[in-house]
Amino acid sequence: MSQPQVITVSELTKMIKAQLEQPQFSSIAVQGEISNFKHHTSGHMYFSLKDEGSKIKAVMFRSRNARLTFAPQDGDTVIVVGSLGVYEPNGEYQIYVDQILPMGVGALHLKFEALKQKLADEGLFALERKKKVPFLPRKIGIITSPTGAAVRDCISVIRRRYPKMDVLVIPAVVQGEAGPASIVAALEQAGKRGDLDVIILARGGGSIEELWCFNDEDVARAIAACPTPVISGVGHETDFTIADFVADLRAPTPSAAAEMAVPDYFDLTQTLNQNSKRLIMSVGKLLQDKRQAVAYLTERRVFLRPEERIHREQQRVDELVSTMVKAITHRISITKQVFENLTGKLDSLSPLAVLSRGYAVCQKMDDSVITDAAQVSCGERVLVRLKAGRLICQVEEGGSEGRA
Repeated sequence: MSQPQVITVSELTKMIKAQLEQPQFSSIAVQGEISNFKHHTSGHMYFSLKDEGSKIKAVMFRSRNARLTFAPQDGDTVIVVGSLGVYEPNGEYQIYVDQILPMGVGALHLKFEALKQKLADEGLFALERKKKVPFLPRKIGIITSPTGAAVRDCISVIRRRYPKMDVLVIPAVVQGEAGPASIVAALEQAGKRGDLDVIILARGGGSIEELWCFNDEDVARAIAACPTPVISGVGHETDFTIADFVADLRAPTPSAAAEMAVPDYFDLTQTLNQNSKRLIMSVGKLLQDKRQAVAYLTERRVFLRPEERIHREQQRVDELVSTMVKAITHRISITKQVFENLTGKLDSLSPLAVLSRGYAVCQKMDDSVITDAAQVSCGERVLVRLKAGRLICQVEEGGSEGRA
């Protein structure tokens, strides 16, 4: 049997750590009772988490426990959320805690995370499906309790920012078991109206149980299905609900939601006035530049005495016409001279010119020209062409000395 490889304690600890830091231990939720709790002067929290059968150490660093809403203490039954790791100097495995939730709250938190993951997987939180909130709505709907502080805060902010804004309050139960169905009905009613440009879903602060109706799946789907943009203003800045993730815009408080819904009328008026002044100044400067350009042009000689320019151009036209006539006349003269020369040459070569000097052309009766006496016979009739007229003769004697 072969001997096992000898390793050091540090190497063994590293091997165990590598196994415990696998993905299945990177995000765990463990229920147990707190014991040996110590809040160190460094701000870190050290404690053990135990049940009837076992115990495990845990540490929550200062950067994490600063967000706790309660003070943990020995004997508290809680759910801790974090990752499993190994503290190498002591060779101890422990939980590195990200969150501590009281037992009742812990169960709700797990339910919250499960629904959040489900809706995220379906794409209900995707930015591309969110509707754009209009810059200046014509009418705003507020879904909330008609008697709560949230509705007063929203209306007060809207009236302060845009006094003439049309506001419609749609009553809804925003706490307890009746809350989800009431909110869904209010959203459906608001979406069907057609005259609302944006909807504020509002509720003041409270415990996680009091805000739980905004973590309802039906409420989330109603927000996603609403054809009108929805701004969620639920609880305080540190409170996050499923409605916040599904809404087209999330505000930390109801008052902040009202501020996001409308622009400040006075700031808007001031901006419009400033832009109007800049526009008037720009147009005025443009007109001034154009007037200066026109004045410059009208001061030029051509605009002061335009008839001079007209007369000068008319004189130029006359000169061009005279030049053109001279050129054409000269060209005609040269062409005529060339034509007369060619005509003279043609006349000198013409048979009629030869006949005019007393010569004649003798032809047979078939019009063939006779150039030799041997071409005709005695008694044959021939045609003699003169300058003027013709003769038909009969050959009496042939030969070069013959006579007709």
